[in-house]
Amino acid sequence: MTSTEYDLIVLGGGSTGENLADRAVQGGLTAVIVENELVGGECSYWACMPSKALLRPAQALRAVKRVPGAAAAVTGTLDIPAVLARRDSFTSHWSDDGQVKWLTGAGIDLVRGHGRITAPREVTVTARDGATTVLTARHAVSVATGSRAAVPNIDGLRDATPWTSREATSTQTVPKSLVILGGGVVAAEMATAFAGFGTAVTVIARSGLLGGMEPFAGEAVAKALRKKGVTVLLHTDTTKATRSASGVTVETGDGQSITADEVLVATGRNPRTADIGLESIGLTPGGWLNTDDTMLVRGFDWLYAAGDVTHRALLTHQGKYQARAAGDVIAARATGKTVSDERWGTHVATADHDAVPQVTFTEPEVASVGLTDAAARQAGFEVRSVDYQIGDIAGASLRESGYRGQARMVVDEERKVLLGVTFVGPDVSELLQAATIAIVGEVPIDRLWHAVPAYPTVNEIWLRLLEEYGRPEA
Repeated sequence: MTSTEYDLIVLGGGSTGENLADRAVQGGLTAVIVENELVGGECSYWACMPSKALLRPAQALRAVKRVPGAAAAVTGTLDIPAVLARRDSFTSHWSDDGQVKWLTGAGIDLVRGHGRITAPREVTVTARDGATTVLTARHAVSVATGSRAAVPNIDGLRDATPWTSREATSTQTVPKSLVILGGGVVAAEMATAFAGFGTAVTVIARSGLLGGMEPFAGEAVAKALRKKGVTVLLHTDTTKATRSASGVTVETGDGQSITADEVLVATGRNPRTADIGLESIGLTPGGWLNTDDTMLVRGFDWLYAAGDVTHRALLTHQGKYQARAAGDVIAARATGKTVSDERWGTHVATADHDAVPQVTFTEPEVASVGLTDAAARQAGFEVRSVDYQIGDIAGASLRESGYRGQARMVVDEERKVLLGVTFVGPDVSELLQAATIAIVGEVPIDRLWHAVPAYPTVNEIWLRLLEEYGRPEA
C-alpha cells in the first residue's frame, strides 16, 4: 500500500473530470484523476463522438440527393464497413493513449483503478491486480463519475441481454432489425443512424418523442423517421422481452409482439455513484449529488461534483462548463482568492438553470436553448412565442430542395428578452450559438434588430422571427 497527497482528487477521468483537474492545475494546484476505464470517458468512446460518426455519412448522402445537379453524381449506396471504420478512428479504436498523453502534458497525475471515498478528503483506489493506493486531498475531492444507461424493470428484459447506448455506438456489425425502447435523444438518434444503414427499426416510447422539447420538434422527427421506414409506436408500454434463437421478442401493452435481432434500451440514465464510498460520509450510494452553483455538494466544504452525477444537465458540454467553474473555484478557495459566486459570476454554473443548449442530431436536426413555451409559462413568465417556417427563407431553399423546418422564439414580455429558442431543420445546429448568446447576454429585442443577418443565409431566420414578433397579436 502506498499513500499520496494532492490538493485535489478527481474521481472520474471523462471530459468533465479532465476539465476540472486542468482548471485547478492552471490555478496553481496539484491534481490527480482516478479512472477505472478509459480516460476521456463516455463521450469519447461510447456517446457523442461515435454516435455522430455513425449518423453523419447517411445524413451527408441524403443531403446531396436533395440538391439537383449534385444528386445525379450519387450512384452508389452507403459503405457500411467504411462508416464503422471511420467511427473506430474517432474513438481511437478504444485506446486512451492520446488522452493519457494529454494529462501528462497538462501536469495532471493519473491513478488507474476503482476509487472509493473512505474518509473525508481520502480516496482509496483498488487496481485491477488488487493493489491499493490511498490518496489524500489537502483541499478537495470532486466526483465526476458520470452516468450509465438505466434498464427499466420490464419482465425478462435484463435476461434478454439488451443493448444500451454503449453497444449501439460500438457495434462492429449492423443488425437486420432493431427494437428501440425509449423516446428521448438517444432513441431518436440511434433510430436515425440504423435506419440509414438499412436496419428495420421499431421505436417504442411510453409517451411522445423528444419529450420536454417544443412539441413540433418531436412531431417532425417522428414524421421523418416514419418516412425512412421506421415503425414509431408512441404512447405504448413495453410489458415483456424474451430472447430466443430467432432474436428478441418484445411485447407491448396493447398486445403487439415484435421480434428483432437486438433490442436497444434508451430510457434514461442513472448516476455512477453506487460504489464510490458515499456511505462513508453520510450520503446515499447510487443517488444523484446535489450541489450549489459553485458545484460544492451541499453540506460539505471539501466535496464537489460535476457532470452527469449532479443531474443538473446531462450533456457533455454542460459537464465541461460545470468543471471549469468547479476547478476555478477550488483553486480560488485553496489559494485565498476572491470567489465570484454571484449570478453569472466566474465561479458559478448559472447557465445550467435557464440557458442550456442542446442538439439532437436526427433528420431533421433539433437545436434548442433555454425554456420552451410551456416551461416558461409554468415558471411564471409572461410569455409571447412566435414561429416561422425556415423553408420560406431564401438561404434555406438554396441549401437544398424542399427544405422543411420550423423555428420558435419565446420572449419574456416583461423584460423584452429571449427565454428560449428552438430550431428544427437540416443543419440548424449552426444557428444555436447565436441564440445561446442572446439568452445568456439578455440582449433586448430592440437591440437584436441591429444584429443584421447576412443574405442569403439560413441566419435570416432571426430577421423573420423579429418581424413576426413585431406584428400585432391577432
